[in-house]
Amino acid sequence: MKKIFRTALAAVAFAAALPAAAQTTLLNVSYDVAREFYKDYNVAFVAHYKKTTGKDIKVDQSHAGSSAQARAVADGLEADVVTMNTTTDVDFLAERGVVAKDWSRRFPHGAAPTSSTMLFLVRQGNPKGIKDWDDLLKPGVQVIVVNPKTGGNGRMAYLAAWGYVRSKGGSDADAAEFVRKLYKNVPVLARGGRDATGIFLQRNIGDVLVTFESEVVSVDREFGAGKVDAIHPSASIVAENPVAVVERTVARKGTAEQARAYLDFLYSDEAQEIAARHGIRPRSEAVLKRHAATFKPLKLFTVGEYFGSLVEAQKKHFNDGGEFDKIYTAGR
Repeated sequence: MKKIFRTALAAVAFAAALPAAAQTTLLNVSYDVAREFYKDYNVAFVAHYKKTTGKDIKVDQSHAGSSAQARAVADGLEADVVTMNTTTDVDFLAERGVVAKDWSRRFPHGAAPTSSTMLFLVRQGNPKGIKDWDDLLKPGVQVIVVNPKTGGNGRMAYLAAWGYVRSKGGSDADAAEFVRKLYKNVPVLARGGRDATGIFLQRNIGDVLVTFESEVVSVDREFGAGKVDAIHPSASIVAENPVAVVERTVARKGTAEQARAYLDFLYSDEAQEIAARHGIRPRSEAVLKRHAATFKPLKLFTVGEYFGSLVEAQKKHFNDGGEFDKIYTAGR
């Protein structure tokens, strides 16, 4: 009798373990200021996947500076998908055979379901009177930015400042001098976007934080409304948020279908609404229109207009010995 009882218990335990064992787990490796968006998105995706397939799925997240995350995946971190904030980080993985060479053609809009832009966060009441990029060069104004060598947030801030000068008719030489003066007002370079926010609000360093538009929502939720004012400069850059399936991982795990479903859902109306609520610009024109109060109009320019491409910008500005190294060293 005891043997039968133990056998029955073992059978029950085995049966109870079956759903957990069958459940697929995906890892999304992403940039740090997107963590709140993907936390909400994952809940919606899990429910959608269960409804459409009848299967359970779990999604884990990993967040840090975009470039640091790309290097971690290249070095063996087993992500099923990557969701970055610059195409160069995904290109970096493609060059190493981690994602498909044609990753940008595997999903709509160049595999970038959302975008953002760079704006300024200032102390409540804007005590330094920051209105546009030129104000960041004033004596006594401290600017917090991400190191463009370690994060896409920092690269976009740098390119936005450079492009601002070009958008007004300035030359590359004028832009280089402008950016040199700007970084002279940078007391410390942050590792990533969330680190920059922490330096600004927790360590209370700096008068203005140059960061992604979505950080306005994150700051209000994490630190409470009224801590900062958002300043939209007269011109800024379009920052696309590219995504890709990590072919190396999904081939080993057998999760290609689930990984693609995860990225496909980013283009759904439900996901686009979630992005908009987090201050991330949706591709859907209808959703963008519904959130016009959040996404205030400003002159936007693309990377291609002044830099050719992000690949070219990376080589000229951010590789070792490039323009950033020269400018930052000269400004110290």
